[in-house]
Amino acid sequence: MSITPERKSELIKEYATKGDDTGSPEVQVAILTERISNLTEHFNTHKKDNHSRRGLLKLVSQRRRLLDYVRARDEARYKSLIERLGLRR
Repeated sequence: MSITPERKSELIKEYATKGDDTGSPEVQVAILTERISNLTEHFNTHKKDNHSRRGLLKLVSQRRRLLDYVRARDEARYKSLIERLGLRR
C-alpha cells in the first residue's frame, strides 16, 4: 500500500521543476497519485477495509486541492500535469 523510497525518488526526479525540488505541487501530486493507485489496487482484494478507504478519500481530496491550486496559478502547467499523470478532469 505504501510507496517505496526508490519509487518516490524516481517520481521526484521525473516531476521536479528544478534541482532539489521535493515540495512543488507537481511532485506532491505525482506522489499522491502513486499512493492512490496503490490503495486502489489494495481494495480489489480487500473490499471491506473501510479504515484504509477513509485514508484514500483524504488522499484524493488533498490531491484535488493541490490540483486546484496549480490550476489557479497557471492553467498550462495544470493541463500538462494532468496529461502527464493521465488524470481525468
